[in-house]
Amino acid sequence: MEKIWLKNYEPGVPHSIDYPQKSLYQLFQEAKDQYKDNPAVNFMGGELTYKELNSQVNSFASALSELGVKKGDRVAIHLPNCTQFPIAFFATLALGAIVVPFNPLYVAREMEHQLKDSGADTIVTLTRFYNMIKEVQPKTNLKNIIVSNIKDYFPGLLRTLYTLAKEKKEGDRVNLSGEDHSFTELISKHAGKEPPRVDVAPSDRAVFLYTGGTTGVSKGAILQHRNLVANCFQVKSWCTDYQEGKEVVLGVLPFFHSYGLTTILNLGLLNGAKLSLLPRFELEMVLKTIDKQKPTIFPGVPTIYVAINNAPNLEKYDIKSIRICISGAAPLPVEVQQEFEKNTGGKLVEGYGLSETSPVTHANPVYGNNKPGSIGLPLPDTEFKIVDVETGDKELPIGEVGELCLKGPQVMEGYLNMPDETAQSIRNGWLFTGDIAKADEDGYTYIVDRKKDMVIAGGFNIYPRDIEEVLYAHPKIMEAAVAGIRDPYRGETLKGYIVLKESASATEEEIITYCKDNLAPFKVPKLIEFRGELPKTMIGKVLRRMLREEEEKKNQ
Repeated sequence: MEKIWLKNYEPGVPHSIDYPQKSLYQLFQEAKDQYKDNPAVNFMGGELTYKELNSQVNSFASALSELGVKKGDRVAIHLPNCTQFPIAFFATLALGAIVVPFNPLYVAREMEHQLKDSGADTIVTLTRFYNMIKEVQPKTNLKNIIVSNIKDYFPGLLRTLYTLAKEKKEGDRVNLSGEDHSFTELISKHAGKEPPRVDVAPSDRAVFLYTGGTTGVSKGAILQHRNLVANCFQVKSWCTDYQEGKEVVLGVLPFFHSYGLTTILNLGLLNGAKLSLLPRFELEMVLKTIDKQKPTIFPGVPTIYVAINNAPNLEKYDIKSIRICISGAAPLPVEVQQEFEKNTGGKLVEGYGLSETSPVTHANPVYGNNKPGSIGLPLPDTEFKIVDVETGDKELPIGEVGELCLKGPQVMEGYLNMPDETAQSIRNGWLFTGDIAKADEDGYTYIVDRKKDMVIAGGFNIYPRDIEEVLYAHPKIMEAAVAGIRDPYRGETLKGYIVLKESASATEEEIITYCKDNLAPFKVPKLIEFRGELPKTMIGKVLRRMLREEEEKKNQ
């Protein structure tokens, strides 16, 4: 496709970027040298400057080296967002080893699969997970278990209060086996040491990022240093008023997910920003943190912005510091966007990405022409095309619906241990995303839906996102999801799952009538279920698969 989107770039966004041929650790070192006295990480009030963070990184890298970790080895980071994460992350990369982030919510079975598949023989985890790690260790290649406590980087008084409150809680205090290690003791033992110098090329592997398993067996996307470096520079260039050394980034998106890893951890710490970290999304804690820390950049997902828009007593908190928010991972309803911008005075734009693309490939211009409902334009050096769903061989013209394919410096090397899946996903240099999309005459792209989420009802191809957009516009609805469930007559039928706003009430008939007034007849859900919440991933993506599975179990 001709690069028709370039004419719609806002002033200041380059068409192409000269990417530094350096590793992530090298770029972190450069940021440390330039911003050494600036705050780098704030976690629950405990703060480290760039110089202090770097000292911890180098001490931990020296410890890892002494434990036998070398270039190409895999180190699992099994942590929520906390100060320990960037320390372990950059320490691993300093040695040329490969980071394997793990979701802290994984159960033993999931831990075992990912440890085996990645080949990780070292893990950094928390005390509360230690017993589970010991349970799976005999079934894996784990040799080094390094354990930290969530409170290790709390400031003094908070740490004391936390200890008093939690001292009787099972799992908060553990006795390590003789061969296992304390995170803080390793750092203390190696304080002041410099890690061995390791040559790391841009083409070396940096991260094995697992897709999460929401569509079956989780797959490890192999991301090289150059992929992650490129995506940092692409996202930074998109934010035309990004101020190096001055931004404060709210880090509530988890770093084990590609979105948080790039837009918060890497983008922030390679450019002198201060990261204000939270281990998980809790509405009141987020609002208090915004009020106190004054973040300027707030990457998030729609469910987070929905929660803030609907927060009781929102006026109690000063959230006007927020300047730029790029929303990803799920469609951003227009009403949510408009309400959030009104509440903050900042800009909230929808973007798009995949674990396989480091992750960001598209975004609406922050200050330029924003087309609601679209994922915007490709970032610099990123190309896309829409191809027919059946064969993937025919490129479709503007306006036609097909599979979205991508090409750019942020696209992964391939899937770990999965040559067939890699060959199926990357063909002739193009990544086939599995997302159904269309493009307009200006190059703005619209995700119609996931290939697997398409519903075929009564012979019609129906995309749940179309219906969800309408439901989100209803004044009583806070969250909505639509899924296809088995129907003996129509093949599949549409069911809407609704979370109402606080104190709102509605009937199934009321919602269906509303849909009839706003949708073609074949798109109107036949069934409505009111729920207290929707099943979601840790980053807030609604799991339609789980909704479908629930229905299957009911019908067994």
